[in-house]
Amino acid sequence: MIYNLSQILERTAELFPEKDAFKCLDDSISYEALDAKANQLASYLLEQGVRKEDRIGICMNRCLDSSVAIYGILRAGCVFVAIDPFLPLSRKLMIMRDCGIEHLVTTSTQSLKIKPILEEATFLKSIVGLTFPEKANAVSWESIFSRPLHNWSPPHILEEDLASILYTSGSTGVPKGIMHSHHSLLSLAKLEANLHSSTHEDRIGNFAPLHFDQSLFGYFSGPLVGATTIIFPDSYVKLPASLSTLAEKEKITLWFSVPLILMQVLQYGSLENKDFSSLRWVRFGGEVFPVNHLRELMLQWPHVKFINSYGPSEIARCTYYILEKPPATDDPIPLGTVWGNTEYKIVDDKDQEVTLGGQGELLVRTATRMVGYWNNETLTEKAFFRFKAAPGHEHIYYRTGDLVKENERNELMFLGRIDRQIKLRGYRIELDEIESVLVKHEQVNEAAVIVVNRTGKDREIEAVVRLYDGANVEASGLIGHCSGSLPSYAVPQTVHIINDFPRTGTGKIDRNEITKWIETSIL
Repeated sequence: MIYNLSQILERTAELFPEKDAFKCLDDSISYEALDAKANQLASYLLEQGVRKEDRIGICMNRCLDSSVAIYGILRAGCVFVAIDPFLPLSRKLMIMRDCGIEHLVTTSTQSLKIKPILEEATFLKSIVGLTFPEKANAVSWESIFSRPLHNWSPPHILEEDLASILYTSGSTGVPKGIMHSHHSLLSLAKLEANLHSSTHEDRIGNFAPLHFDQSLFGYFSGPLVGATTIIFPDSYVKLPASLSTLAEKEKITLWFSVPLILMQVLQYGSLENKDFSSLRWVRFGGEVFPVNHLRELMLQWPHVKFINSYGPSEIARCTYYILEKPPATDDPIPLGTVWGNTEYKIVDDKDQEVTLGGQGELLVRTATRMVGYWNNETLTEKAFFRFKAAPGHEHIYYRTGDLVKENERNELMFLGRIDRQIKLRGYRIELDEIESVLVKHEQVNEAAVIVVNRTGKDREIEAVVRLYDGANVEASGLIGHCSGSLPSYAVPQTVHIINDFPRTGTGKIDRNEITKWIETSIL
């Protein structure tokens, strides 16, 4: 019986020892080799004095060694904390201090980014993955794997033990550490494998960086069934033509990414000249996929089933909607229904359940729910809705902060973020609705709508858009387009046209940065 994540690798290494577990370009690692290397890394960490549920940082780009880092840390009974290597130094240090990271796992390619950390992080006790002559506690991967492994004993790991802390942006600008247990991530792996009927013959495309929860699909659901996970390096993800060429070469069968990657591949990947006959499922999530782009991609890949996947990082994922044919209209795609071991409520602002068709906040109770936010009990309690199911027993739901309703087929429809609903001049306005109208314009590729607070002026709604290549439309034309679909009080006062958006480390539009730009007149 498997009840922790480390056992996934242990079992699959026995079933498929010679099979590639992970592959990155021309390098690969078998399940047997991965199991052995995970043991060696775990043994080294334990010799360094780590204890159960100690937090171990992973600062890596997309590479093969990331799989060794994850499973080695988990096998030592510790918690992996993925740190985006592209973060500013101050933010990296903020995360490391917040969760008490004393051991860091990295690679030699990160040496220039790690050196400033070493100068500031005097609390680090060991660094695995590269060597610095002046640091006796820095060891290379080669030295780890050449060490003899004698009579070592891994700790006993329970399903309730912590496995991962994922840091996301906080509404106050301070990162939030989302804690997941072995139970929640193992539940996620099982539910994802069941959703696609995954087998050991699958080849999973892993396009997400380790600090983004979409990557967990390849790192855990793949090994659970003995599939091969293809890790796409950063340079390929940023170049759609190279990415589509590599995906074709690797004969990907399961694809899971943000819509942005799929849209870029559609526009610049020359799909009409490539063979994707091996591809059977495409799953997207993390943001809304403009229906016109989705339709075009589905027409390119008529043999593929598409899944709209939804779920905040606090519960990883919870709903799915399968599209077996291209949508006939540009109406929004449903979030669908919840998958196994999951239930939900839709409540109003008084936490009372709404009637069918009524809109309200989505609350989710699921096996994949986070334990809570690291070192922040107040925020954790705000995120949970506790329902007394019976005397002495309660059900805990996660408050998604998303506004939804059920359609006539009992499918969930996304209406926007509760915190993206504003009140301006007495009117309630959904900013996501304005964005939806803008991207329906035939020349608009992406849009972001924000509320601007300029000194000495009233709050105003402003929009920022990225057009298609070769598009020719003025801001006044886009404002007129909005006027045709929105009430006058919801029409943006100003539309800014830019070449590209500032983005987060996971490729999403960075609305906080856009707000700063507009309010300081940088745009």
